[in-house]
Amino acid sequence: MSTPGQELRRVRITAAPSEPAFIEVDGHDVASAVEAYRITQTVEEGPEVTLYVQQGWKGMEFDGLAEVFSEPADVRHVVIGFLDAVDWRKLDEAVLERGDLDGKPGELTRGLLAQLREWAAGA
Repeated sequence: MSTPGQELRRVRITAAPSEPAFIEVDGHDVASAVEAYRITQTVEEGPEVTLYVQQGWKGMEFDGLAEVFSEPADVRHVVIGFLDAVDWRKLDEAVLERGDLDGKPGELTRGLLAQLREWAAGA
């Protein structure tokens, strides 16, 4: 549903199995910035298009016939990429050198998660 001051945008999406989707907003090809999209419509309201854009993408200008929402793309691939980049030897060494290991059950798992959290925060 439109909020005051929000304009409708002209959106064109075509997709086929095994082919990249064509996504155009106001005549501008935005497919390269979009990782996924969702189209919803209810009986009472017009269509809404949500574009899940790549992290860091700054947006676009719109003017058209469907409401368009931009949201960050699913972050699963970011988490997987982070974990793939972790050197298990360095992680093993860092966890075993932690000062917060307490000898209680689960200490290594807690240390592992704490170390990964610290590395992620510093990334």
